[in-house]
Amino acid sequence: MSDKRQNGEESKGLVGMFTAERQREQDNTMDRRIEKKRFTPRRITIGGLAAAVIAFGVYVLLSVNPSSLNVDAEKLTLAPVTYGPFLEYIVEQGEVMPLTTIYLDAVEGGRVEEVYVEQGTHVEEGTPILRLSNANLQLSVMQREAELFREVNRLRETRVTMGQRRLSMRAGLVETEYKLRQAEREYARQDEMFKADLTSRQEYDEAKDNLEYLTARRDVTVETLHQDSLFQTIQIRQLEESIDRLRLNLELIKQNEENLTIRAPITGLLSSLIAEVGESKPGGDRLGQVDVEDEFKVRAAIDEHYIARIRSGQAGSFDFAGGTYDLVISRVYPEVIEGQFEADMEFPEGMPEGLRRGQTLQVRIALGELVDAMQVPRGGFYQKTGGRWIYVLDPTGEVAVRRDIRLGRQNSQYFEVLEGLEEGETVITSMYDNFGDMERLVLQ
Repeated sequence: MSDKRQNGEESKGLVGMFTAERQREQDNTMDRRIEKKRFTPRRITIGGLAAAVIAFGVYVLLSVNPSSLNVDAEKLTLAPVTYGPFLEYIVEQGEVMPLTTIYLDAVEGGRVEEVYVEQGTHVEEGTPILRLSNANLQLSVMQREAELFREVNRLRETRVTMGQRRLSMRAGLVETEYKLRQAEREYARQDEMFKADLTSRQEYDEAKDNLEYLTARRDVTVETLHQDSLFQTIQIRQLEESIDRLRLNLELIKQNEENLTIRAPITGLLSSLIAEVGESKPGGDRLGQVDVEDEFKVRAAIDEHYIARIRSGQAGSFDFAGGTYDLVISRVYPEVIEGQFEADMEFPEGMPEGLRRGQTLQVRIALGELVDAMQVPRGGFYQKTGGRWIYVLDPTGEVAVRRDIRLGRQNSQYFEVLEGLEEGETVITSMYDNFGDMERLVLQ
């Protein structure tokens, strides 16, 4: 009994202990702070809405690229990329000029005494235009005439003297030959007598010496006469050549004197006359020019950048009075003045009617042969891009995207496309100044 009682008491003690412990735990639980849950349904709903708003904003920002620009399509110039015949040429300004121009220069300087014809007058070949006077030239003519007269007299005197000398020498030769014949006869006689012992040795030797002397004298006289004749011939020829030179100089001086009267070298238009009565003109000064009428050429002023690509024989053309006319380069002037050089162009098939001297033409000069090439029309875009890129429309035609390209040759209407574009694509060729560096243009 006592044991059961003890066991019961122990059970009650354990139960009480557990009960007290549970009570303490409950007390402790009631004293502890209860934390609120972080993700409540309300917060989850608000977060979802915020995420949706952010996602929509990102979508809007992505759909409207910050490097895109809305532009008015009506203010743009659109052009297709084509493939076809391409001719590289340049357009330069040319002036209609006379085909043949003869300049009037003062061969000798002088004072303008008379002007016979006014500028702008039609003149025939040989027509006197003006007259100069030159006192020094007139004095020079007189001096040359006096020199010529002296030389002619000298030649005449020399010929007379030489003739007299020749006669004297011939007379001496005749005398010597006469004495030589006598000496020959005397020697022959003395030789026979000496052999016959009919004469003395002295007389024989004297006859022999006299013959030898006269023979030698005759030979010397003949040689002297020959040499003197050659000398006289040379001297006379020199004098005659001197006279010829004096006559030629005199003719030239007289021609210069005649050139003091300026005459029209050809039939044509006296387009320029730079002379006034009383004005002094130095030798070589330009007095005017005469142009052949109704025959013209075109002189084009070309940028020095093309000087290595322009040569004689190259073709050109221009538009005039509703038609197109061909030209051919006939001469290139390589001197560069103020960044330009000049070239003369002629009409291979005749000039158009109505063309006048001094008219200005827009001349097309071909720089190569006609070839097939990809090409795009010229436009203001080139000023911004330098031909390195261009805006290309997508297939919808609503968006234009910037694309790198490479251009080659050009003419007044097209650029040759080397890389970056395909036939049939559409590009924007107008000015790009208002587009900045935008990658995309949205056409509205």
